[in-house]
Amino acid sequence: MRRPSKTCGICESGVRVVDYKDDRALARFTTERGKILPSRLSGMCSRHQRQMSQAIKRARYLAMLPFIKGSGR
Repeated sequence: MRRPSKTCGICESGVRVVDYKDDRALARFTTERGKILPSRLSGMCSRHQRQMSQAIKRARYLAMLPFIKGSGR
């Protein structure tokens, strides 16, 4: 069976560009281990998925977001 397509939450909210400084919004699209959620789970369109992944990578580089959460050691 085919799943119904999700709508992009960022398109609906009217945001044009995803900002790397908004750590709460970025953390919403990462897993509990710190990985970036795929678009099939997050429901984002491809344009905003690319912007979101780029923003998460920039925030990681500037130490606003961790690269990995809970390494278990």
